[in-house]
Amino acid sequence: MKTNGSDIIRKRYDRISRIFDVMERMIKKEWRADLLGSVDGEVLEVGVGTGANLSYYPPHAAGVTGIDFSPGMLRYAKQKALHAPFPVTLLEMDAQHMDFPDNSFDYVIATCVFCSVPDPVAGLMEIRRVCKPDGKVLLLEHMRSEQPFAGILMDLLNPITVRISGANINRRTLQNIEKAGFSIEENVPLMGSIVRRLVLTPNKRAK
Repeated sequence: MKTNGSDIIRKRYDRISRIFDVMERMIKKEWRADLLGSVDGEVLEVGVGTGANLSYYPPHAAGVTGIDFSPGMLRYAKQKALHAPFPVTLLEMDAQHMDFPDNSFDYVIATCVFCSVPDPVAGLMEIRRVCKPDGKVLLLEHMRSEQPFAGILMDLLNPITVRISGANINRRTLQNIEKAGFSIEENVPLMGSIVRRLVLTPNKRAK
């Protein structure tokens, strides 16, 4: 069942979908290319948005399934999917309640998604469930700064950013990842402690 929190965030993302490609430019092209250039097999992208990542997947990808809970975002992603050299399936779906069987995907991708999922731990646990035991989860995420002053400032500004865009700027994502039962294989800072590239392996025995 979709939560009220999801409904509120969905409406905000529907509202900004027409300008979201401009906002996506905050993620550097080289960050996307480095994250996605070596994926293969069956790929799930959680929070596909307007499809900004689709041109960065290798052409030999077996297929990319993209989910998003915003139909406004998916409307723009469908246009980009027409030009992909691999099969693309786009579905309206909440990351906290996925309809896929366990162990479905070789790679699960998310870029700046877990700032807006109402229950990030629940969403991450769903990712762990649908990722194959030998699969990888690749994340590009912004999170609360580890610098004390910057972290407090982000806490103070967070209610404003959530109201405008639905994105939390002070999520403690590394702690959420551990709560969801992942092992962090790589943790590469891209912009201080605020933006990181993460490679996760699912611990299938975690509850």
